Amino acid sequence: MNLLQACTIIENARKDAVLVATMGAMFAFDGIKAAQPRISSVPLMGGAASLGLGLAIAEPLRKIIVVDGDASLLMQLGGLATVADRQPANFVHFVVRNGAQFTGVANLATPAESCVDYAGLAAAAGYRRTYRFEDETALAAHIDEVMSGGGPTFVELRVVTPPPIPGAPTKMEIPDMQFQRMGVEARALSTWLQEHARG
Repeated sequence: MNLLQACTIIENARKDAVLVATMGAMFAFDGIKAAQPRISSVPLMGGAASLGLGLAIAEPLRKIIVVDGDASLLMQLGGLATVADRQPANFVHFVVRNGAQFTGVANLATPAESCVDYAGLAAAAGYRRTYRFEDETALAAHIDEVMSGGGPTFVELRVVTPPPIPGAPTKMEIPDMQFQRMGVEARALSTWLQEHARG
């Protein structure tokens, strides 16, 4: 499956769950015009799970969906243990596994791509349920089960890596707007949550 297919399936199933997305997934959700409530986790590299955990603790009656990247998760693997320690029942953690950093730009290889087992890491840390999907048909067939069960839940999504852009730099500059975006979206999310408060 490709990233857009995976994100579309998640978006169609999430209802009013809070969406925390980072890196490529963030832009994919932009492309499909994902609805509120949502927040992006850039420039908080590797911090999507921790940001999602904070929301899950603050909003225990609302589903929190994190769509992480493989390289991002590797930057802060301790987030898996922290989530597992708190055992948030309302927490679903997707990890987009494409084996590349700066996907579509430089496609630098993700460390340990040949040997790391993300779902295995999550299970060993203490996530209640783990899944792996490699095609959109299987993901679509099981997405309701993934979303409805008790968490924390971890889902490894194997997606194809688009070819790099010819002549792309090996380092990518993050424009100022991406640093500002997280703050803007945090304020919008706070307002949305206050307007849609639950018991």
